[in-house]
Amino acid sequence: MTQLQEAYIVAATRTPIGRSHRGYLKNTRPDDLLASVLRAALAQVPGLDPAAIEDVVCGCAIPEAQQGLNVARIGARLAGLPHSVGGLTVNRFCASGLAAIQIAADRIRVGEAEVMVAAGVESMSLVPMMGNTPSLSPAIFANTDDLDRYGLAYGMGLTAEKVAQQWKVSRTAQDEFALASHQKAIAAMQAGEFADEITPIEVEERQVDLDSATTTLNRRTVSLDEGARADTTLEGLAKLKTVFAARGTVTAGNSSQTSDGAGALILASGAAVQRFGLTPLARFASHASRGVPAHLMGIGPIEAVPAALRYAGISQADLDWIELNEAFAAQSLAVMNTLGLDPARVNPLGGAIALGHPLGATGAIRAATVIHGLRRRQQRWGMVTMCVGMGQGAAGIFERM
Repeated sequence: MTQLQEAYIVAATRTPIGRSHRGYLKNTRPDDLLASVLRAALAQVPGLDPAAIEDVVCGCAIPEAQQGLNVARIGARLAGLPHSVGGLTVNRFCASGLAAIQIAADRIRVGEAEVMVAAGVESMSLVPMMGNTPSLSPAIFANTDDLDRYGLAYGMGLTAEKVAQQWKVSRTAQDEFALASHQKAIAAMQAGEFADEITPIEVEERQVDLDSATTTLNRRTVSLDEGARADTTLEGLAKLKTVFAARGTVTAGNSSQTSDGAGALILASGAAVQRFGLTPLARFASHASRGVPAHLMGIGPIEAVPAALRYAGISQADLDWIELNEAFAAQSLAVMNTLGLDPARVNPLGGAIALGHPLGATGAIRAATVIHGLRRRQQRWGMVTMCVGMGQGAAGIFERM
């Protein structure tokens, strides 16, 4: 049996995350976002010959419309990569970006590639969460008493309510968790914690003057995530009405924000690192994905995390940094309490409740966060994990080099 070779991350970057529909990326095409981070990732490794890249694997949760037609290949061409560089778009909903990293790393580890790009992109402003023309199988609705079909057919917010009920996560606990997410994110931005990982983006905004019937085109550069709010208070969160159930506990304030953004990483084999004089930032250690009941989709990491740790050959206590995607405070707390995750190591810079969750891009974005965070703090082991719509969980583990 041939021994697997290591897959090293040699570049990692992301866009700032914009609020969907009303934020600064609302009019930016997702393929342009992807091209921007691909160019930025390449700029981090000036010694790398782009022709050595085997493929661009890009995660996207709703790969249609402006992010359809194999957005990975389109982004590669827009970024100016050689014609020889392929493109593959993958979809595991919220874990799509992480799945892209796993696929890219596995191609290297089995010796089928020396250099790969993994990315994720999502514009929830231009492409709605369920897509433009959603069409679920009628069989999903055949038995309304079947909780699994219930979880497949209806919104994820209702699954968060189910998790909150079954794991006894109170409204107060959820709001406190949401407040902490905003406070950590604001503190991180003020301290410049995201500077290493964010590629500033130039955005265009048009202003119309009805009196003069003229349009003014303004350009500006954005470099900070848009969702975190310094004025968030526990009292303000407590006043918000529930969204998904009249007597529930899940609100817009303790749920992730719909967002726009992209992230990209370049992975290389040890041989490629030597040949092009690259500096490894981290090693991709392991990945695991697991299925769970669809109506309890938020608990997916409970199953995926132990498997990823086992594949990496480490214990949970070894993890220095954990990026747990905050789809909802309810499911985040259920996962943390069940696995016994140390709150001090979970989302030290805030999470999706404050920073946003651009679906298929999140895995790549949070991977950039953990990789650069481990280097700044001289820590060794980091993990990115998330629940996945329709009942899945995923986790990926990185070791700082």
